[in-house]
Amino acid sequence: MMMNQEWWRGAVIYQVYPRSFFDSNNDGIGDLPGVTQKMSYIASLGVDAIWLSPFFTSPMKDFGYDVSDYCNVDPIFGTLEDFDQLIESAHHHGLKVMIDQVLNHSSDQHPWFVESRSSHDNAKADWYIWADANPDGTVPNNWLSVFGGPAWHWDSRRRQYYLHNFLDSQPDLNFHNPDVVDALLDTVEFWLKRGVDGFRLDTANYYYHDIELRNNPPKKDVVEGSIGVRLDNPYAYQLHLYDKSRPENIGFLQRLRSLLDKYPNTTTVGEVGCDFALETMAAYTQGKDKLHMCYSFDLLTHDASMTHIRNTMETIEAGLGDGWPCWSIGNHDVERVATRWGKNHDAIAKSKIYMAMLLTLRGSVCLYQGEELGLPEAELTLDQLVDPFGIAFWPEFKGRDGCRTPIPWKNETLGGFTQSTVPWLPIADTQRPLAVNEQEGNRHSVLHAYRDFLHVRRNHAELRHGDIEFMYNDDTTLTFLRAYKSKQLYVAINTANQDIILPVELKLSALILPEAIHSGYIDGNTVVLPPYSILLAKVIL
Repeated sequence: MMMNQEWWRGAVIYQVYPRSFFDSNNDGIGDLPGVTQKMSYIASLGVDAIWLSPFFTSPMKDFGYDVSDYCNVDPIFGTLEDFDQLIESAHHHGLKVMIDQVLNHSSDQHPWFVESRSSHDNAKADWYIWADANPDGTVPNNWLSVFGGPAWHWDSRRRQYYLHNFLDSQPDLNFHNPDVVDALLDTVEFWLKRGVDGFRLDTANYYYHDIELRNNPPKKDVVEGSIGVRLDNPYAYQLHLYDKSRPENIGFLQRLRSLLDKYPNTTTVGEVGCDFALETMAAYTQGKDKLHMCYSFDLLTHDASMTHIRNTMETIEAGLGDGWPCWSIGNHDVERVATRWGKNHDAIAKSKIYMAMLLTLRGSVCLYQGEELGLPEAELTLDQLVDPFGIAFWPEFKGRDGCRTPIPWKNETLGGFTQSTVPWLPIADTQRPLAVNEQEGNRHSVLHAYRDFLHVRRNHAELRHGDIEFMYNDDTTLTFLRAYKSKQLYVAINTANQDIILPVELKLSALILPEAIHSGYIDGNTVVLPPYSILLAKVIL
C-alpha cells in the first residue's frame, strides 16, 4: 500500500516537552523512556504526530536549546537506544515522530565552538560569527539579543566579539561558511537515517545574518507579537532587517528540502518570529522546494479576538499561494493559553472553544502538552525559577517556567509525574485537580472535548484539507466556510459568555457533536450559538 507522502497537510502535531512529560527513573526530570511509557495516551488523543523538544547532549543553560552534541541523547533523557525504542513505539501506535532541530546556534561547549574560539587561524575559526570591536572597544553594531542587551559577547581568547541572538552561551553559527552548512545537514541526516519523520526547526528565519553587519533601524510602532517583542525588552525597539530573515535563508531551506526529499514521507515545520512573520511564512513554504510548513507567533500573543484571528488568516491566505501554514495557540515559550486567553474566567469552557476554533482553521496544527487538560499557567516565585529569560526580566516578565511545569497524571502531591521529592520544577497546585486521572472519568472534561473534536476533524476532509472563506466576525464571533471537493462545511464560533444569534442564508444541516463540546443549533433562518459554543453544519447545495 502506498503511503501518504503529504500526511502532514492538515495533521495535528502534539508537542512533548520531555523534561516535564513523565519521569521514568524518578530523578525528577522527564525522559525519553517516560514518553514511550505514555505513548498510548498520546495516541488516544487522536493526533497524527509528536514533536519532541530537544533531548540532545547539552549543558542545559537553555534547557536543551543549547546543543553540545547534535548526534546524541543527553544522559538525563536516556540513550540513543531509548530514542530508537520511542520511534518504534510511536510508529506502532500510528504516530509520526518529529524532533526539534536547533541549527541557528550551538552551545559554547560544543567542540566546534571550543575550537573556533581558540585562535584566529584554526580550521573552524570562521564557523561562528566573529567581529572586531569598534576603535573605542564597543560592540560591532547595534544588534540586540532576544534575552536582553547586546547580541555580542567579548571573548578574551580571540580578542573579538561573537554574535549570540539568544544567551551568550549560545553562539550563532556562520551559515555564510559552506562547511558549516554541510556539517549541519549531516546532523539532520543522522536523525533521518534513524527513522524520524520530520523536524521542527527552531528560529528558522535566523540562520543568516547581514554579512556587512549593518545596524538595524529603530521600529516606529512597538506592538506585542514576535519573539522578544514586549515593552520591557529593548529587542522590541528595533526593526530587525539585518540580523534575521535575510534573503540568503531561502537557499539553505532549499538545500534542506532537497535532503528531506531523499527520505519519503518526511516533513518540516519552521518557527518564524520576525517583523513580517506572515509574509515570511508564505515565502518559506511556497513552491514545494523549501519548508513544508511554518508557524508564527501571531496566535501566541494576548489578542484572542476573532477579529485578530480573521485578520491573521486572511493575511496569510492572500500571499500563501501553494504554501501551507501550521498554527498553534500555545507552546513551551509562552504563557499557557488557558491563562493567556482564558483569564481564569470560564477557563474550561474557553479551553474547549479555542481548541475547536484552532482545529477548524485551514492548516496543520501544533498542540502543546497540557492544553488538552486545560492547564493554566503555573504561578511560581522568583526562587523557583530556572529559566534565565525569566530571571533576567523578573517581575515584569516571569519567563517560560510557568508553562513548562510537569504534567499532572494523578491528583496527588507529585502529580504522578515522578517519585522524586524534588522535581525539576514544582507540581502546580492549580493544575493537580485537572490531572489526567480526574478528567478520564468526566465525560464533559477538556480532555474528552479534545479527543472528541480531534475525531470530528479526522473524519471531515473539509477541516483537514479544505479551502477557507470567511463570512462574518466581530471580536467574539467568527463564521466561515471550509470547502473540499464537492463538500462544504459551515463553521460558527462564539467565544463570549452570552447567546449569539446570526442570520444565515445557506441551507444547513447541523452535525451532531459529542457531548463534551458545547454546540450551537439552527433555528429556521438563524444560527443560535450559546456561550462558548461551535456549530458545524453541512451546506446543502
